[in-house]
Amino acid sequence: MSNLFSGLNARMRGSSSKAAPPTTADGPRKSHDTQSSTGSAPKVSLPKSSSFTESMGVMSPQAPQTLDLPRPIPLWLNPAHTKHIVKGNFMTLSARPKTVEQGEWVAHQVVEHYRNLLNFVRIVLEKEEDGSSICTPKTCPKMAAGQNHSFTWLNKNHEPVEIPASEYMALVQRWISGKVDDVTMFPTDPSGISFAHHPEYSSNVQLPQHGNGDWLGMSSGFPKQFAGTCQLMFRQIFRVYAHLYWSHFIQPFYHLNLEKQLNSCFSHFILTATALDMLQPNDLEPMQLLIDLWAADGTFPPESRPYSYANLERGKYILNLKAVI
Repeated sequence: MSNLFSGLNARMRGSSSKAAPPTTADGPRKSHDTQSSTGSAPKVSLPKSSSFTESMGVMSPQAPQTLDLPRPIPLWLNPAHTKHIVKGNFMTLSARPKTVEQGEWVAHQVVEHYRNLLNFVRIVLEKEEDGSSICTPKTCPKMAAGQNHSFTWLNKNHEPVEIPASEYMALVQRWISGKVDDVTMFPTDPSGISFAHHPEYSSNVQLPQHGNGDWLGMSSGFPKQFAGTCQLMFRQIFRVYAHLYWSHFIQPFYHLNLEKQLNSCFSHFILTATALDMLQPNDLEPMQLLIDLWAADGTFPPESRPYSYANLERGKYILNLKAVI
């Protein structure tokens, strides 16, 4: 992943030779008071008009009666824009080496995926010479991922409050960076490590159950709350990715020809987070449609967790849509 952004600094934000993409703006977003919306997208009956089915390149008799699809369909669900910069199985990058302790592997993965995410966050938050930026309180007054999912932040009184997406992402950066730099949470002193290789560590199971007196990363000096903290970090990383897809896929990533980089990092993140049990199916709801599509097109292999969470029928239908660009 280290070469994904090598040419990024040479590009001018917002300038591109691409033709304008189809309109994909969402309607007014519904507000949610909980930290993570758990409601699924409403079932939408597909119109029977010939103009819609012809423009999608799909005959209406072949379509399911109802689909959990947003209207209009986002550009990032167009199969032409769900590709990656490399071909291959990202599961090989997510598999823990046999000689690496599980806590060390989780720590490495959460830091690595956080660093990948920062490359995209900087693009939407950094200010131009005129002081403007892409993600602002005006463009994104709350941290949302489509019409049916929004996320809140706990204030100093531990009350969930809605804040602009730009502020939310800045707080996520500050919180994760603080945890990573905390040597009590992410110890750096090798003297406390007492890990030794065991044949059982060659198992494909990433996080086996620990005994009552044991916990993830204990042998490497990680504290008891390490696993729970890492789960929160993975969850916040996912929420930022979800917002970037729903609100900023076209501007700036499509216009900067960075959609393949975004897809590559996000699919790798999903494979890793689910393999490590850091994300559960309900956490993935805001991006479930893309997970369905990637399971259908082979991005997620049948043996992967995301594949088992996917709706293959829906993914295959989305895969056959041919949006007009």
